[in-house]
Amino acid sequence: MRKYIVSIVGRPNVGKSTLFNRLCRKRSAIVDAESGITRDRKYEDVEWSGKVFKLVDTGGIIFDSAETMDKMVKHQALLAIDESDLILFLVDAMTGTTAIDIAIAKILYPHRDKVMLVANKADNEKFEWELYDFLQLGLGDPFPISALQGRNTGNFLDELLNLIPETQNWDEQAKPAQTRIAVVGKPNVGKSSLVNLLLGSEKQIVTETPGTTRDSIDTVFRYHDKEYILIDTAGLRRKTKVNYGVEYYSTMRTIEAVDRCDVVVLVLAADEEVSAQDVKIASYAKRKMKEILVVFNKWDLVEKDTHTTGKFVAELHRQMPFLQFAPVQFISAKTGQRINKIMELVVKIEEESEKRIGTSELNRFMETVVERRPPTHSTGRHVKIFYITQAAVKPPTFVFFCNQPALVSENYRRFLHNQIREMFAFEGVSIKLIFKGRKENEVEP
Repeated sequence: MRKYIVSIVGRPNVGKSTLFNRLCRKRSAIVDAESGITRDRKYEDVEWSGKVFKLVDTGGIIFDSAETMDKMVKHQALLAIDESDLILFLVDAMTGTTAIDIAIAKILYPHRDKVMLVANKADNEKFEWELYDFLQLGLGDPFPISALQGRNTGNFLDELLNLIPETQNWDEQAKPAQTRIAVVGKPNVGKSSLVNLLLGSEKQIVTETPGTTRDSIDTVFRYHDKEYILIDTAGLRRKTKVNYGVEYYSTMRTIEAVDRCDVVVLVLAADEEVSAQDVKIASYAKRKMKEILVVFNKWDLVEKDTHTTGKFVAELHRQMPFLQFAPVQFISAKTGQRINKIMELVVKIEEESEKRIGTSELNRFMETVVERRPPTHSTGRHVKIFYITQAAVKPPTFVFFCNQPALVSENYRRFLHNQIREMFAFEGVSIKLIFKGRKENEVEP
């Protein structure tokens, strides 16, 4: 089930980003960031009272002229109306109603059933008595808060959740039986062509149903007698020629697809440089511990020699060092070159993600590794790893029991991570390492 999409809109300097940051700090669990992975702060999951919604900050706008200002504000509001389930229209309680507020309200008014008017910077009760000024916007009583101080934000979140249906409760543990594949990448890299080829006549399409990401289609198809669900983000292109604000929403919808999938197929254009947007998508997928396959499309347009593929892979790893575990395939959706390799690799990656290594085998491996390079700490304190076991699959999770987990350095953790990959592969699969304390005289399970 997808998360409710809530967007913050409003004119500049009303505190949109402050509110965004305030609400994001309300999360009960923060996913730990991994070194070398960038993190975009424009959209984030917010949890409150057991419900999770995806919050979108449309960001500040710099205007060159009054004409540009009106145009950009209108585009921003239209995008929010089109893409969001709920819109938080933020106004400034200190300043009062402005001409831009009125212009935005006129755009939002026909959709007022999914608009919540929020008066920010209401730092004390004095400002609440003056909020009647905002009634002229025609969007009901404004809800007073102070995003900076946190004043009234708890009551505000309670009210916000009243507008979210009960069916939107989020259960991250509930996963479908079929493997979900998301084909992602920036526009014009050939995602549509690739999707069409993957769903070609050699495979039986079972059903097509609207996906939980706007404008996407979830297609169930069979490959070697197993059902897969393809999350097609290829159609996530704006119907209008509006440019401003599109990146927020197109990237957000891609992220929604990544959240819902098991395997990410990241499509890059072989005839273009790797972009910041490519890195953004890839880093998010890695942070979410997804299985990842990198596909360079348009390989027919590249002049090649015996070293070309190696150069491409080396450059990919230079720009995305966190993806060195992901297999790389070179294809041409136009000519059909190596298209069959994609599903073969998906099957292999899935097998790797479900692989279990026996405890005895892991500990023999661990003894060899520690003997070659024992853990050390800058303080000179003794660090000892007693044993290791695999606790889970999808993603493969390894628990290291040691005397002082906090003293296992980041460098040594990375070393162990690399050694596990070198020994047991796990190609295309994110693996997770956990370090737990255990006294030396405790018995190994």
